Amino acid sequence: MSFVERPPLTFAFFPAVPSFSVTSSDVTDGEGLTTAQVANVMGYSGENRSPQLRWEGFPAETQSFAVTIHDPDAPTGSGFWHWAVVDIPRSVTSLDSGAGSGGPGILPQLAVQVRNDAGFLGYVGAAPPPGDPAHRYVTTVHAVDVPSLGLDESAAPAVVGFNLRFHGIARAQVVPVFGS
Repeated sequence: MSFVERPPLTFAFFPAVPSFSVTSSDVTDGEGLTTAQVANVMGYSGENRSPQLRWEGFPAETQSFAVTIHDPDAPTGSGFWHWAVVDIPRSVTSLDSGAGSGGPGILPQLAVQVRNDAGFLGYVGAAPPPGDPAHRYVTTVHAVDVPSLGLDESAAPAVVGFNLRFHGIARAQVVPVFGS
């Protein structure tokens, strides 16, 4: 087998924007995921729980936030979207662990989750193919220049990304890993 270069991190081809700070009690940059953020499908017995996130230092002109989790290393040609939630009100600067994994009322009012690449609303945990090198889970909080991207839950994560390309004014990322 020949060496295959890893894809660039998610949003690497977007326009450069300022960064701000994101922290988590559940995930750490460059560190392995725990079973809490691992899927409970495809041979995995994780908890399928979205990570806790807290952010600060975003631009004053921020009108809302979006959170995305993308695996650029998934063997699909386009990566794999694990979670996308948009229209998080500007007044909200954190999400609890499991916010993307539960029913109504767990996410802030007005926030909209779209279907992940597994085909359902909310967060789906890590599930790289056995034997793959560790995958990166690019967890991004986007500061957005409009209160709403105007999307509903039927939007594809790629449509979320398209809209963030034009409305994202700053980004904060933490990139945990999981796999062999």
